[in-house]
Amino acid sequence: MKGKVIFVGAGPGDPKLLTIAGHQAIENADIIIYAGSLVNPEVLKDRKNDSKVYNSASLDLNEIIAIIKEGILNNKIIARVHTGDPSIYGAIGEQIRELEKRDISYEIIPGVSSVFATAAALESELTLPEISQTVIITRPEGRTQKPKEESLASLATHQATMCIFLGVGMIDKVVDELKKGYNGKKGYSEDTPIAVVKKASWKDQYIVKGTLADISKKVKEANINKTAMIVVGEVLNPGDFESSKLYDPNFKHEYR
Repeated sequence: MKGKVIFVGAGPGDPKLLTIAGHQAIENADIIIYAGSLVNPEVLKDRKNDSKVYNSASLDLNEIIAIIKEGILNNKIIARVHTGDPSIYGAIGEQIRELEKRDISYEIIPGVSSVFATAAALESELTLPEISQTVIITRPEGRTQKPKEESLASLATHQATMCIFLGVGMIDKVVDELKKGYNGKKGYSEDTPIAVVKKASWKDQYIVKGTLADISKKVKEANINKTAMIVVGEVLNPGDFESSKLYDPNFKHEYR
């Protein structure tokens, strides 16, 4: 047996939202390195009794790669377990770069992102005809800098549905940026619907809804400061809207 690294998207929290492929990878792994600050430990419950488990919350990149390298030398299967889907803010790119330097084979198993768990919790479709056909997934600038063209103020000028990671702890700044506009173009208006979902799909999931005028106050009153997704856009409260062409009896396509 040859050693291998399997990046696993563990889903947003509810262990039932772990994919079958992800479950099998964890079940068969000799070594598990999981993002303990975000991944629900319940997704690891069916691991082998003798598997070694490491919480990457306390590790730096060099330490993670050292664990992987040792495991590969011993022909171990390593599950690198990330929250949600690892392709969004999972920092797998830098890990893959190190693996490729060492000629270590890997594969990636996608997972259910917290973006989609949040949409489900809000009972919302993120795109609606003539309301929004674009979803922007982003984060505010913090210690990780962003190009000016990707600032929240700039992205807000598109008036698309926006899903914002890692922003609830700076909710005042996020709201100001969303309203500000960029290069003479308007941002979202104060009455734009916005929602914050804490720990979507977890047992203690919590939802706060409002507008850009009052969401900061509501979030602070609910004492939400981390592990939450922000969604802003007219799709959250669209009123009446046009139906899609998909099921329009007068619209013909190859299946109908």
